[in-house]
Amino acid sequence: MTDTHHHARPDGAADPASPCDLLVRDARLLVVDGDTEIPGGWIALRDGRVAAYGPAGTEPARAARTLSAAGRLVTPGLINTHHHLYQNLTRSYAPAVNGTLFTWLTTLYPLWAALDEEAVHLATYVGIAELLMGGCTTSTDHHYVHPRPRLIDAQIRTAQELGFRFHATRGSMTRSTEDGGLPPRSVTQTAEEVLADSERLVRAYHDPAPGALSRVALAPCSPFSVTRELMTATAELAERLDVRLHTHLAEDPDEDTYCLTTYGCRPVEYFESVGWMTDRTWVAHCVHPTAEERARLAAAGVGVAHCPSSNMLIAGGTTAVQEMRGLGMPVGIGCDGSASTDHASLWLETRGALLLGRYRGGPAAMTARDALDIATRGSARCLGRADELGQLRPGACGDLVVWDTPEVALAGALTDPVEAWLRCAPSRAWTTVVGGRVLVDGGELQLPELATKLREHARVARRMQNLD
Repeated sequence: MTDTHHHARPDGAADPASPCDLLVRDARLLVVDGDTEIPGGWIALRDGRVAAYGPAGTEPARAARTLSAAGRLVTPGLINTHHHLYQNLTRSYAPAVNGTLFTWLTTLYPLWAALDEEAVHLATYVGIAELLMGGCTTSTDHHYVHPRPRLIDAQIRTAQELGFRFHATRGSMTRSTEDGGLPPRSVTQTAEEVLADSERLVRAYHDPAPGALSRVALAPCSPFSVTRELMTATAELAERLDVRLHTHLAEDPDEDTYCLTTYGCRPVEYFESVGWMTDRTWVAHCVHPTAEERARLAAAGVGVAHCPSSNMLIAGGTTAVQEMRGLGMPVGIGCDGSASTDHASLWLETRGALLLGRYRGGPAAMTARDALDIATRGSARCLGRADELGQLRPGACGDLVVWDTPEVALAGALTDPVEAWLRCAPSRAWTTVVGGRVLVDGGELQLPELATKLREHARVARRMQNLD
């Protein structure tokens, strides 16, 4: 649908004729959300929020800074609902790349036991840089390996320094190999340590205010790495602190076997029994629930982070995305971490969602607009922020991307810029704006320390992989 009018904020505070902080103009197509697209559109930001948008010729007369989209596609920023940033220190680790989920986890756990604050800072810095280039303006991170304290503090500080919108999730593992779990004792903690640090992090860093750059959720890793008691206590703590919940669920057939053997029920039934069947929860993967289990999850308002590359590389099946969306479930996009996904491009994940959706359901099962909607509004619903993220209505957070696809790759793509965006050759961000701040400009990251951080990251990665 094409909207041909400009819009001020509903409260009337932002007159589109008044000066704005940032004006992005001359788009080939401005996608405001799944309902509104404007050929030749412009968008104005003020105080980190969308002030107005409209068609060519109606732009504000004054702007502190004006950027030309130069005929490129402009969309809301993409939102990453599942990641493990620390794992970029062990990308494509040769002994693990061809294993099952459980094989690569057990191979990599001993390496991850070397994590410290420096390693996590560098992994987070490099990961955010890569996410920005792939059009991501908000990311979660599921950090569940804690061989040393204060690792999530290092993540949050790094994101704050870069001006990136970041939802840290306080992951945890308490069931080591000695207790019938997968991880070694070196990367697990006691339930008391987990709960105390979870509350500390929420009180220190969680910002519930509209437009927040930093939020914290609670995220025990999986049914096979924490106890029933910790799952239950974490759900109760999240209710008391009014924060969201995240975990892996129904990712692999081995999980079904584990839950039946250990708990006497399937993963979704176990998930419900520990108090997680709530609309404050979103889960990663959710590949193997039955149709009846999907309906129960949907009725409770549970969201799902769909991780297409991870599904394909682990080859354990793929999420029933369109079936879940048809039930009203929030479904967003996630990168996941290495070695089940060795990149952090939300563009590539969104394209993967398009391809997997069509592979699963046929050529009419998924469109590029469906995939974009999943990566924007769907992801925002997973994070409980549909009112201000994933769309560019007046009053929404000023998070947007101007996309760059090589001219030679777009030759002949004349009729539909959104379909061309995912179907034609690799795209990356020409401009990425987070809260009104330009963090990618002209295809270049605006991070002056990046070269130094990459050198330091290489040094730490070599040490962790025992290559020195």
